[in-house]
Amino acid sequence: MQYNTHMDTRRPTLSVRIGNLSVGSNHSIKVQSMTNTDTSDVKSTVKQIKELNNAGSELVRVTVNDNASASSITKIKDALEKDNYDVPLIGDFHYNAHLLLEKYPNMAERLDKYRINPGNIGSKGKFDQNFEKIIKIAIKYDKPIRIGGNWGSINKATLDDLIKKKNSYKNSVSYSNLIKKALIDSVINSANLAQQIGLAEDKIILSCKTSNVLDLIDVYTEIAELCNYPLHLGLTEAGMGVEAAVSSASALSILLNKGIGDTIRVSVTPENSQDRIEEVKICQQILSSLQIRNFTPKVISCPGCGRTTNDFFIKLSASTKDFIDKKMPLWKSTYQGVEDMKVAVMGCIVNGPGESKQADVGISLPGTNEDPNIPVYVKGKKYKTLNGSNIESEFFNILQEFIDNNYKKI
Repeated sequence: MQYNTHMDTRRPTLSVRIGNLSVGSNHSIKVQSMTNTDTSDVKSTVKQIKELNNAGSELVRVTVNDNASASSITKIKDALEKDNYDVPLIGDFHYNAHLLLEKYPNMAERLDKYRINPGNIGSKGKFDQNFEKIIKIAIKYDKPIRIGGNWGSINKATLDDLIKKKNSYKNSVSYSNLIKKALIDSVINSANLAQQIGLAEDKIILSCKTSNVLDLIDVYTEIAELCNYPLHLGLTEAGMGVEAAVSSASALSILLNKGIGDTIRVSVTPENSQDRIEEVKICQQILSSLQIRNFTPKVISCPGCGRTTNDFFIKLSASTKDFIDKKMPLWKSTYQGVEDMKVAVMGCIVNGPGESKQADVGISLPGTNEDPNIPVYVKGKKYKTLNGSNIESEFFNILQEFIDNNYKKI
């Protein structure tokens, strides 16, 4: 994996093994997602996990909130393994993790990681006892744990203590900063306690999620200085559509470019309750835009202007992207490094030849009243001139030819 040369190096030296994957240290930043099915509905949950994994999610989290969901985990894992899906499965627990993990040992053993929230493990009198049960089960089955705090569910005892100190000393710190400090303290203190109980430090991942971009950046920048654990990034609720994509890209890009973050998730509210793969695509685009990881060949296309009154460049841009998306499953399993390819589909002479030359394969379509002959460039040099009615199929043939000749077969 190649990082930007200007990227700070704040990633942890620790790495954590989750199923068949390693996160942290110098391992690639992983894309994570979460199902929204009723986990006790095994068929629907398995279907959605497969869809998420096929889209590129490398870790999938499922809700485990009651007896029915807990008892379904073994069936879900069996169904996935039967169809050769080796995606690590994470159990998302709130309030009753200590009870369910103890009651369903098969579930505790089959999950690849547990996610717990220190804000809702128990009251002040029950927290230590419940937390210890969870940690000892993780130790027994050699499982990693994400200790994930959300600023909407901060441990009440921690927050009350900070507020008490603020009032006692008439501290001028704002309540927003107080909440951020409580969130960080809750997660760090829980991680320290887990190690005291006996959980190895390379079994711990932390997250400190807020729903506000600037607060998220503040929290993760601070926690990265305080610990050496791998960190999971994401806004706790990003919203819908463009708003979710922009907010998540704004927050995660700043943190990732500082070298902060080892797994990421974009928590999109789907417009269609059954469609979850959009969050995976946004994560991939963030990592690709920062040149951290590529997942599919990048199609560079111009937005159009008064020079491009013919809409053929728009149609070719869309069909090229569709062609790549359909071919990518085969290409990825056949050609090493094909995801790093760059393709340009440009609409006029202003930037068309220049952008096309900078791509691996580029086509510069004619703008209004320009020469109808269409140059195609390969590795910066003019390769062929296209014209006539078969431009799309000829261009796709050139793409396939380039891949055959330039990427080593696996």
